[in-house]
Amino acid sequence: MSVPLAAPPAVSADPGPLGQLRVLFSRIGAMCLVELQKLRRDQTELLTRAIQPALWLLIFGETFTRLRAIPTGPVPYLDYLAPGILAQSALFISIFYGIQIIWERDAGVLAKLLVTPTPRAALVAGKAFAAGVRALVQAFIVVILAALLGVGLTANPLRLLGTAVAVVLGSAFFCCLSIVIAGLVLSRERLMGIGQAITMPLFFGSNALYPVNLMPSWLKVLSHANPLSYQVDALRGLLIGTPANLWADFGVLVGATALAIAVASALLGRLAR
Repeated sequence: MSVPLAAPPAVSADPGPLGQLRVLFSRIGAMCLVELQKLRRDQTELLTRAIQPALWLLIFGETFTRLRAIPTGPVPYLDYLAPGILAQSALFISIFYGIQIIWERDAGVLAKLLVTPTPRAALVAGKAFAAGVRALVQAFIVVILAALLGVGLTANPLRLLGTAVAVVLGSAFFCCLSIVIAGLVLSRERLMGIGQAITMPLFFGSNALYPVNLMPSWLKVLSHANPLSYQVDALRGLLIGTPANLWADFGVLVGATALAIAVASALLGRLAR
């Protein structure tokens, strides 16, 4: 007489919070890798984008260092400027990322992505952190140029790692901001116009070029609300050792990036209609 086989234990379809988190991060990583594969098609893009920050360092930085028109205390102006130009390069490479989203919508790619099980937040975060990795490649070029110009940069590996994290977070935020604008305006032309309109105010309304205490009162208020200011402050503290509130800087960058991912995810469906 055969013994009846015991029924296999029931497996819960719900992977639990930790399992869901693992799935989310794996899908973010997969989307990030897909975005980075596009770099293989046009590797000269990052080199051409590095021309503008190089000119800022070579012309603006060298000239104002000699003029000593902007008081930066014991820190040479070129040293003071280099982290700001690093943040600027990350801003410029990320702020027009929404154009790619609109192109994917027009090509039908976005609609196909939205019907997959991948959460919208993972789609947005994957693109955001891919923009951060792109910015890292350009940041490496800027750091090498700054070192060649004699900027006193740190060699501490932990500080350099913190610099990389600050660059990625800042780029991710501005990439998501671009996706939010794309979700509101729904066209490449309008996105280009708004992107060009806000890029320079974001840059000049931060502490990238001059200390906050030199600004008029109204600009100080805008500077404190500008995430780029916190990114520059973190980069300056990490790279050249100026006083910086790193906990506040990274707290603002993480919070702003998380909020931007949430808003961009909510607008992704509107963009695909």
